[in-house]
Amino acid sequence: MTKLLLSIHVLASILVVGPIAVAASLFPRYARMAGEDGRSAGAAALLHRICGGYAIVGVTVPVFGIATGAQLGVLTDIWLITSIVLTSIAAAILALAILPGQERMIETSAAGAPGDETSRTAARLAGLTGVFNLLWAVVVVLMIVRPGSTTSA
Repeated sequence: MTKLLLSIHVLASILVVGPIAVAASLFPRYARMAGEDGRSAGAAALLHRICGGYAIVGVTVPVFGIATGAQLGVLTDIWLITSIVLTSIAAAILALAILPGQERMIETSAAGAPGDETSRTAARLAGLTGVFNLLWAVVVVLMIVRPGSTTSA
């Protein structure tokens, strides 16, 4: 059962978090150009839908991760607790800052807002996305290295 839970957890991580990371990273570029180009506006809207849709499915990643940790008896290990905290922070950044920021930027671009406002919002979103991606990179390293583990490399 542990191998099945771990397999689902890893597959969900790759297939869900990966697209969010890529779509969120590309969004500011296309949203910035949305006022000038209808195709860019459509691309920005699609990238936003990808981020939002995959965020909902992304709940499976920690659910199966915690189930796997319970099966392995490592729920109280510091590396796993740290990973859970970092995952929670990444989820909060996505839900409370990136997704609403994308919505605001789509609305701002559709309303024909000035370029300075769009550029500031795009820069802020790019920075938040960088933090989101960095948090996930740290979680991946923790999952592989597992400090204190007897199987740690």
